[in-house]
Amino acid sequence: MAETRELLFELGTEELPPKSLLNLSRALQSGVEAGLQKAGLAYGELISYATPRRLGLLIKGLNTAQPDQTVERRGPAINAAYNADGSLSKAAEGFVRSCGTTADKLTTLKTDKGEWLCYKQEVKGAATADLLPDIIRSSLAGLPIAKRMRWGAGSAEFVRPAHWVLLLFGDTVIETTMLDLPSGCNTRGHRFHSPRTITIDSPNEYAEKLRHEGKVIASYTERMDMIRALAEKAADSVGGVAHIEPALLEEIAALVEWPVPVLGGFEARYLELPAEVLITTMQENQKYFPVQKADGSLLPWFITFSNIASSRIESVREGNERVVRPRLSDAEFFWNQDRKKTLEDRVPNLADITFQKTLGSLLDKTHRVQRLSVHIADALETESAWVERAALLAKADLLTEMVGEFTNLQGTMGKYYALAEGEPKDIAIAIEEQYLPKLSGGALPTTQTGQMLALAEKLDTLTGIFSAGLIPTGDKDPYALRRAALGAIRILIECGLDLELPSLLEFALEPYTHHFDREATFKAVHEFILDRLKGYCLERGFSFDEFDAVLSVQPPRLLDFQSRLQAVQAFRNLPEAESLAAANKRIRNILRKSEEPVIANVEEHGLVERQEKALLQAARDAREDVLPLLQDRDYTAALRRLAGLRDSVDAFFDGVMVMAEDPELRRNRLGLLAIVEGLFLDIADISKLQVG
Repeated sequence: MAETRELLFELGTEELPPKSLLNLSRALQSGVEAGLQKAGLAYGELISYATPRRLGLLIKGLNTAQPDQTVERRGPAINAAYNADGSLSKAAEGFVRSCGTTADKLTTLKTDKGEWLCYKQEVKGAATADLLPDIIRSSLAGLPIAKRMRWGAGSAEFVRPAHWVLLLFGDTVIETTMLDLPSGCNTRGHRFHSPRTITIDSPNEYAEKLRHEGKVIASYTERMDMIRALAEKAADSVGGVAHIEPALLEEIAALVEWPVPVLGGFEARYLELPAEVLITTMQENQKYFPVQKADGSLLPWFITFSNIASSRIESVREGNERVVRPRLSDAEFFWNQDRKKTLEDRVPNLADITFQKTLGSLLDKTHRVQRLSVHIADALETESAWVERAALLAKADLLTEMVGEFTNLQGTMGKYYALAEGEPKDIAIAIEEQYLPKLSGGALPTTQTGQMLALAEKLDTLTGIFSAGLIPTGDKDPYALRRAALGAIRILIECGLDLELPSLLEFALEPYTHHFDREATFKAVHEFILDRLKGYCLERGFSFDEFDAVLSVQPPRLLDFQSRLQAVQAFRNLPEAESLAAANKRIRNILRKSEEPVIANVEEHGLVERQEKALLQAARDAREDVLPLLQDRDYTAALRRLAGLRDSVDAFFDGVMVMAEDPELRRNRLGLLAIVEGLFLDIADISKLQVG
């Protein structure tokens, strides 16, 4: 059994960027894992460590050497390896020299393609200790660091100045140099609580020794769990619940090595402000966790975390309260000032803000979205007045001081200002919901007014930016068009808006007066959305061939597209699916290769064989049964009914020659196949299915 040891690596630095720490740690782990795999070094568990001042790895059960290998080198073919007198040819002699061996050590390699001279050599595996420095150095060099810096007189570059390197394999230091620093077995504790050097004698004692002697929680995930638990305990002490968002939790864990909770408060009068304003102020500006009641409303408390266990914790609390107070006061001032002018009064000033130079101002966009929103409402046969009003006011909050300070509150502040001005609740909510969904898989608009406005907003952006020639390429998507397309797809399908996508795109393109190829732009936008639709459907468990089967018939309504897709997925599980999919492929090929035009029509008296007459009758019966199902969009039942054609289709191909010499007979048989194909194409092209 191979000998194993534990490996401990730690790089000590100045404080690392908190929003990058987790990515750096994961990238380091991934790089080292790839290096070990490439070197053929087996290992057991791998544990990563990351704090503001260190990146580390503990690898358990790491082999002390690569496995020995037998290297086989193939030389010239036997018929070219020897001269007539049996001596080695020049080619064989050259092979012997290149292998650094003698002729008597050569063997013959026999394969089904011939025989060759061969030399087998046992190569001893390299020691892990010799391989590790380069593996780690390569991983550090490959970290995702946008801009590296230098420090001191050395040439090393890293995201922050490095101060120490610990590299311990078992109880032995692997002596090397990284980032101009010699490796050793020493680490350092907390910058303030335990700044001294701490010697690590064994990799397995690292985390506990740092905790007890260094006042450092080395594990990132453990610190996050601690911070969550401490925040919840602090909130509970005032009868509340900590509002903990994952991104802020990760950031705080990247800011402290020894988390100490601090509970602070603010004046209750600030609770009159919209909760989102207070939460944004506390989370983004101060890195505080807000405290809520069980019903979600805010309490006048916050929780922050210190990196120091201060003996004067009250002073820390008072300091944080002094800092947050003026920020809340500013927010209160913005709230009061902004309400002195209505949203509608601000709308004309949107003409002063450019949306995009080719597409005009935000006021131009407002008018386009208004027009499209009304069109959507009319298509849904619903009242359009509310969505028209919401579209008019939708962008006005961008001109408020509150949104100028907290840009992430656009839409949200529009909702609150609209409510304060007495606008109907649906209109106010729609102003906020126009931006939904904000993230992949995020919440969708809950009101129909919001759904219509959000859809109009996204389709206007998509058609407008495409018409201006700013189509996303690679990973560049400055106008977030991929997100807009996916958002439009989700709203149409998940909110049940039964609308024709092509007609919406054509209508959205009409107002643009700048020069562009309207037909090409429509096609590009449509294909862009369908490409996002494909990804959306695959993520929801549908397969490539199921999607292609429905896409082939181009349903204009995405809600209808989804219904067909579900039906095709159910159909492929039927016992008749394999035979019918194959038959449809055969029908498609026959019709495609026909040199004469094919019409889905049959003159019954022109059929002579029993099987073709039976198929015609079966197709007519199926058509009669399927038509009402298609009208109800019950595609699953329709395909189940069409599955009943299998025996008739199989019998037809077994007993009938389609391409008969008699032109009239051939035309009738091709027409019959076109009828059968058309029955399925009313739903999907099942010839695309890969079944069997």
